[in-house]
Amino acid sequence: MFKGFANVWTPVCMSHELRRDKPLGVQVAGTKLVLFRDAEGRPAALVDRCPHRGVALSLGKVKQGCIECPFHGWQFDGKGAVCYIPWNPDAKLSKVGGIPVASREVAGQVWIYTAPDVQPTSEPAVADELQGPQVHVSGGTTIWHTHWTRAMENMLDWPHLPFVHRKTIGRGMLQRRDSRMDIHLQEMPWGVHSTSSIDGKEQSGALDLRWPNRMNLYISPPGKLLVMQVACVPVDDKSTRLILTSARSFLRFRLLDPIFHIMNLRIAREDKAVVESSSPAEIPPAADERSVRTDGLPLLFRKRYFQELQSSGYDDPSVRSRRGLPVLGSGPGIDKD
Repeated sequence: MFKGFANVWTPVCMSHELRRDKPLGVQVAGTKLVLFRDAEGRPAALVDRCPHRGVALSLGKVKQGCIECPFHGWQFDGKGAVCYIPWNPDAKLSKVGGIPVASREVAGQVWIYTAPDVQPTSEPAVADELQGPQVHVSGGTTIWHTHWTRAMENMLDWPHLPFVHRKTIGRGMLQRRDSRMDIHLQEMPWGVHSTSSIDGKEQSGALDLRWPNRMNLYISPPGKLLVMQVACVPVDDKSTRLILTSARSFLRFRLLDPIFHIMNLRIAREDKAVVESSSPAEIPPAADERSVRTDGLPLLFRKRYFQELQSSGYDDPSVRSRRGLPVLGSGPGIDKD
């Protein structure tokens, strides 16, 4: 489970995408999850597999803060505990249950911790600029057909801006490509903060790597705050869900949210075909490709990915020994008590 992406916090959707009356199925690093809101409206996440007969819980319904299996009506709360089993009033509910995944709701997004049935010792490291009371956060998602590491390195790459984004965020840089660009890196507890200079002159804006899979781009106009965040969420080995977010201190009307999302999608589309053409789809060790001085931030990401994430994962906990229902008979999964 969560192959190559275990033991980290990641956003998986925008808050508005998770309704109170309907489950949402998502896939993260090959692991299928069902998201729903509990009786208090808090997000909950379970492995998207009913322990009874293995069907997808995401095909079911949300009833009074529990997810109901579409096959036999078993109901599970946000911690995976069984609340109700039809036709079996004497069932030992404590002996069966779903597999919970820790979840949070922060800065307009729903997050999960990529470890099954674990209480994490950390919380999502979200920039203060995305959480202030004077900031409005909006966004949406899109899919790229590439490994998430290629998408992530693209987001951390300063020099590509005047070539791929010559009509948008790199428009003013194309005529300066013969100049010297320097990337300044400062490692932080949450990742890396980076700025750039051209011919020794500091450039406006900053770009942060929020480990493991988020990029924050600060392009704030004078006296205003505008942060673009992209989270590269692995779906499987060949596809990535990009969560494109804008945090702004101006034009905070919800009616304008689609306009900001369209702008983000336009910038992402400029990258999409180029990144999807990368071979191999997953980033290789640094020695397998040629790099230069301005590749410092992607190379830091690459080094940490191979050290901490690439070989990470869990065996499917659904194969753990689980006692069955107290019904008569014998055989696998049946309790004779």
